[in-house]
Amino acid sequence: MDKAQILVASNRGPVSFSINDDGSLGHRRGGGGLVSGLSSVAAGTDTLWVCAALSDADRKAASSAPEGRLDQAGYDMGGMRVHMLDIPPATFANAYTSVANSTLWFVQHMLYNTPAQPRFGAAFRDEWADYRAYNSAFCEALLTGAAQNARVAVQDYHLALVPRMLRERRPDLRIAHFSHTPWAPPEYFRMLPAETARELLEGMLGADHLGFLSRRWADAFLRCCDAVLRAPIDWERRTVEYGGRIVDVEVHALGADIDELRERAAADDVAERRAALRERVGDRKLIVRVDRTELSKNIVRGLEAYRELLREHPEWRGRVTHLAFAYPSRGDVPEYREYTESVRRVAREIDEEFGTDDWTPLLLEVNDDYPRSLAAYQIADVLLVNPIRDGMNLVAKEGPVLSADGCALVLSTEAGAADELGRDALLVNPFDITETARTLHTALEMPDDERRARCERLVEKASAMPPQRWFGDQLRALD
Repeated sequence: MDKAQILVASNRGPVSFSINDDGSLGHRRGGGGLVSGLSSVAAGTDTLWVCAALSDADRKAASSAPEGRLDQAGYDMGGMRVHMLDIPPATFANAYTSVANSTLWFVQHMLYNTPAQPRFGAAFRDEWADYRAYNSAFCEALLTGAAQNARVAVQDYHLALVPRMLRERRPDLRIAHFSHTPWAPPEYFRMLPAETARELLEGMLGADHLGFLSRRWADAFLRCCDAVLRAPIDWERRTVEYGGRIVDVEVHALGADIDELRERAAADDVAERRAALRERVGDRKLIVRVDRTELSKNIVRGLEAYRELLREHPEWRGRVTHLAFAYPSRGDVPEYREYTESVRRVAREIDEEFGTDDWTPLLLEVNDDYPRSLAAYQIADVLLVNPIRDGMNLVAKEGPVLSADGCALVLSTEAGAADELGRDALLVNPFDITETARTLHTALEMPDDERRARCERLVEKASAMPPQRWFGDQLRALD
């Protein structure tokens, strides 16, 4: 691969960092592998990362840095140039919260309660105008100083319009767009206003290369191009012809970074949390889940399946504990606040129904503790991953990688990861509570040799596309 300039556009910054309130550089987990993939592939290459300020501290840093350049304001960006945009608060709220996270996310994950939502009136058109302005701000920042034939990697549904905006201004740029979410089939996608659906698709088709996490999501996108744009689709070559150009549509199934995960999991803080968890639960079997409190993660049905397991198989009472770790997510979206309260309510009901003086059936923690999650992976007997719909779900891949004695994976058929892991996981319909309860029972009873063998194969598949290769393949596609 040549050393041509690489430009990355992401709604979040290199997501392993944030700006603390005191102006110092903080760190958090995140990025879906993009950060580590980029840092490896882009080593020694002129790389600019354009992102948006998300917090007040971020905005303060962005406004005080010369032209928003954090790397020129004393922050260690790992050799990358980072331009953080200070988007006007009202524009940001409409684009990021109202359109991206409260509309596009709901459409792509097929989460709407359709008798009540959505409603696309004049207010939505105003919000969409700000979504367009948000994308335009990224476009302008990317164009500033972009070298001839630079490669541009645009990330996710927040920035779906950027490829076309760039194409119209700089046809020499080589542009990739990657979707980290599922893609809705046309029957659901066309819920969007016709002009919005069209603008989204045309925006993405400004790219040379479009990437998805699963064949299912890529196929759904192609079907939408056919249904909405009447664009010719070559299903054998997996291309779309539109506007006199041919756009490649490919699958890049992101895998786990085994070396990075295992190195982090060997740290002292993980060992301390592992010992504390083991002290709390004793030698009982452990069912573990690690999720954000998002509607798509299906936490409530997972808890209800655990309750049904304890009702239908009383032999497990006192012999199993469910560790449910839920990271707070999108507290600015009302539906998410309500859902988090539903999770807490069902958890209380389970403890009230089954808890005894010497056994707590469920340990629910709704806070952010990454070392604790890694520790839970290490001691899990069963890993429950039952999303309603997920682009990939790296928990399903990370858990087996860190399992000390091999864990059984109970996995939703609607996670993108099921495409790769389905043969060795125990697949469930995420809406079927009884099936999930029965499958948890099967997982708990699985013979040790079978569980370890399945887990070994899961690790092999989970590591097939590490972040470096995943990101590098997308850049090579532009060559």
